[in-house]
Amino acid sequence: MTPRLTRKKKREYLSRCSIKMTSPAYRVVTIGAVEIRESAYDYLSGKMIDIGCGTKAKSILVGDFVDEHIGLDHDECPHDKSLVDLIGTCYDIPAQDQTFDSLLCNAVMEHIEDPAVALQEMYRVLKPGGYGVFTVPMFWHLHEEPRDFLRYTRFGLEYLFTNAGFSIVNIKPMSGFWTTFLTEFSYYIVMKCGRSIFRYPAKLMVAQNNFLAWLLDRGKLRDERFSWMHKAIVQRPKANGN
Repeated sequence: MTPRLTRKKKREYLSRCSIKMTSPAYRVVTIGAVEIRESAYDYLSGKMIDIGCGTKAKSILVGDFVDEHIGLDHDECPHDKSLVDLIGTCYDIPAQDQTFDSLLCNAVMEHIEDPAVALQEMYRVLKPGGYGVFTVPMFWHLHEEPRDFLRYTRFGLEYLFTNAGFSIVNIKPMSGFWTTFLTEFSYYIVMKCGRSIFRYPAKLMVAQNNFLAWLLDRGKLRDERFSWMHKAIVQRPKANGN
């Protein structure tokens, strides 16, 4: 069992998410998949709740490490809900206190009007000692409007998680400038070209941007000042405070 995202799993995940090299989201979705996979190995186990699970595509990334993958999403979710296990909101999770061993919340916090209340509810359903893995955007265009409310810096995340009672294990940037810039540039190109005669050259430019983002923005070049998203690992403290 390895945390590494194999080519097979990567292809399967991107296919499930309907993402190709010519998609503006290709690079960021790939980075997210790697980060979730690695965090699953270290922090996700037992009965895990996936907040805002959508199509539960992340089962491909975490299924090796958890015993149960319980997906939560709301009734007006724009995605296919056929695989959703719990219909509810992050303000009112239909589960008893301390039900889950771990928690995953991927690119959901920006869609929550009152994150402080939502985090208290997530804290409630997580067992003492359990870990939460969050990915939270700092730079991103409007999406899933009108349910698009907030963006977060590392300092804002530290404040919210600490006030909700969580201990912070780590918060780190998931990219640097080039991934953020080139991805948003790709979205802009696709938006402007639409279905015009330029749509095919636009796809080639998007693929080029994804390659350049990979080439220019790897590993140590990640920079929290320009990262499109941060990954946060938090823990509900154990009952004895350790």
